Amino acid sequence: MSSKSVNVKVVMMDAEFEFAIPPSTVGKQLFDQVIKTINLREIWYFGLQYTDSKGISSWLKLDKKVLKQDIKKEQTLQFKFRAKFYPEDVAEEIIQDVTLRLFYLQVKDLILTGEVYCPPDQAVLLGSYAMQAKYGDYSEEEHGSGCLANDRLIPQRVLKQFKLKMSEWESRVMNWWLGHKGMDRLEAMLGYLKYAQDLEQYGVNYFSIRNKKGSELFLGVDALGLTIYEKNDKLNPKVGFPWSEIRNISFNDKKFVIKTIDKKAEDFAFYSARFRINKTILELCIGNHEMYMKRRNPDSIEVQQLKEQAKEERTQRQLKISMKEEIESAQRELEVAQGRIRRLEDQIDELNEAKRLLEEKEHELQTLNTELASERAMSKEERSRLLTEIALQESRVSEKRFEVKNKTEEMNKLKAEVESGNGHLPTEFNDPDDLTNAPIEMSTFHEGDVNNVMPQRELDRTNFTDQDLSLKHKLELLTKELDNARDERAITEFDVLHMENKRQARDKYNTLRQIRSGNTKRRIDQFENM
Repeated sequence: MSSKSVNVKVVMMDAEFEFAIPPSTVGKQLFDQVIKTINLREIWYFGLQYTDSKGISSWLKLDKKVLKQDIKKEQTLQFKFRAKFYPEDVAEEIIQDVTLRLFYLQVKDLILTGEVYCPPDQAVLLGSYAMQAKYGDYSEEEHGSGCLANDRLIPQRVLKQFKLKMSEWESRVMNWWLGHKGMDRLEAMLGYLKYAQDLEQYGVNYFSIRNKKGSELFLGVDALGLTIYEKNDKLNPKVGFPWSEIRNISFNDKKFVIKTIDKKAEDFAFYSARFRINKTILELCIGNHEMYMKRRNPDSIEVQQLKEQAKEERTQRQLKISMKEEIESAQRELEVAQGRIRRLEDQIDELNEAKRLLEEKEHELQTLNTELASERAMSKEERSRLLTEIALQESRVSEKRFEVKNKTEEMNKLKAEVESGNGHLPTEFNDPDDLTNAPIEMSTFHEGDVNNVMPQRELDRTNFTDQDLSLKHKLELLTKELDNARDERAITEFDVLHMENKRQARDKYNTLRQIRSGNTKRRIDQFENM
């Protein structure tokens, strides 16, 4: 194996790649090959994941040779390209469209497989965004009953919990999907992530640990810091330490030691069972700590350039979308105007025909009058018949004159509409591709000295659903509706925890504020006594 090329397969959420690499290849070379293939520049979020010889999931080290790492030996080495670190706020931080798509696919998969708990009402909302992201606007002709049968919309845990047919879930998702009309697919992916990031387990890596007392607990490592969970509750952390409080993390064998910036607080320790997992914990702590601090400093030149490029690309895309909409609108106006013109032409034809018939009737009347004047010797009966016929013909002529008058007025009105602008024909269309070289106005904003910014800005966050009262009300109605079909026997421990959180009006962010209250020493004592 050492003298020949090594076959490698890298599996992404929606694609896979195979490479043949030399035995001397280091992790970074393989990683660079992958990111070059997919044109990814926000590389700091991602990594290559593999299963080691012990069956443990690990991250490929970029500074070591691939073959020197304990990857499960197979004819083709298997890797997963996954997000290793998560942004604090997807809307503020994700720059590239490819990055947005990768996060969307990964988070959606975690929710649908049940690795991230999602309540039923949110599952329907997220399912509607997923449909908009996949299909675009809902169309009754294209997306009739049963069209979503092959789409994974709702987590299996949720489906099992309610006495509802799949068609009933589909109708609820479609009802919400209709509300996203006009939203482009990338915008729908972003919308999905905005709501998903408010879920309690979003972006959290869990590890089994013990404190000095020997209590079995969970350690949560995420973008905001370290959190401690009781063994029977992975939704609600009990103690939290933001990265800004942590000065140093180290481990020796199974023991981790955390040093904080609070000089009055002693170091605290926890214990993890496996050395290999400890290395993963340390990697995640170091990486998340580094990214937390970077977010609170001015952007690097590379990030600034990326943001400018992404802004330009999105502006161009929006211009094309706007121009496409304008063209479609103009084409609709053109069709309306052409319809008016066709009706005008038809009315002109009808008017001309009415005039021709009027002339015929007038000619017939004139003939009858001439006949009446010349037939002086005709009988009384004949004269009476002729007078009656003349009167009838005069009536017909009068009707035709009235009809001609009305048709003339209608024609003049329609002609005025066409000429006034309501039926104005567009004379020039610009192709969206012509906008590629159009000048784009760029603005640079300086946000001031970051030292003046509150270091724990995440404490000001609120749930995205709380920012839209109408949406919040709709979700509450959906929850009540679903409750009527719930199978109480299928309720899970997570559901019980979630329902208790709702009863106490507790969410991810007010829990975060609560677990960080008090000084560092008090929270360390709280952890030690769990």
